[in-house]
Amino acid sequence: MRVQAAFNLQAGRSGPGAARVGIGGPVGSGKTALIEALIPVLQQRGIDFAVVTNDLVTKEDAERLRRSGLIDPARVTAVEAGACPHTVIREDPTLNIAAGDDLEARFPGIELILFESGGDNLASTFSLDLVDWWIFVIDVAGGDDIPRKKGPGLLRCDLLVVNKVDLAPYVGVNIDRMLEEARAVRSGRTVIPTNVRGGFGIEEVADAISASVLFRV
Repeated sequence: MRVQAAFNLQAGRSGPGAARVGIGGPVGSGKTALIEALIPVLQQRGIDFAVVTNDLVTKEDAERLRRSGLIDPARVTAVEAGACPHTVIREDPTLNIAAGDDLEARFPGIELILFESGGDNLASTFSLDLVDWWIFVIDVAGGDDIPRKKGPGLLRCDLLVVNKVDLAPYVGVNIDRMLEEARAVRSGRTVIPTNVRGGFGIEEVADAISASVLFRV
């Protein structure tokens, strides 16, 4: 199994500790909204976690989470990429690794760290030096042809989230066909449809994280 989880070392990491999960996807697909929806669900399950956000030259997503009232602001750390978003999650994830290490030092016993990438394109992927498992988020408003484009992010992620399914009738998307094509190009690997604003699909995403990363069934 490729997941390294909390008890194994990953290259470039300072030592064993919290499981690390990446959340990537295009601009506006709903990455931050997914985290906002996951926070109370993970808390209800008794999971000790924190968040690292990535933006180009701001701390916008981190400040949004800190102001939300959903999570202790000290448990949210911001990384300013200063370059293409995929650079600091794939080519040189040093800043993110350090941010994760700092959270673990400040919150002993933490089980999980979520790393939100800055908005990128379908080629965006995470280095396994940084994360143990990762999610890629697309949305129906981006077009039902996204699965057919077979970008590396969509193909290689451990979990594909297809967000904003409630908008499908308004943007001319056949959601059943889009999901079928997504599962086909991923050879049957997990695809979860969501409407994160409405809470649809969030429990299923949390279930996937719990089972595949934290090994809780």
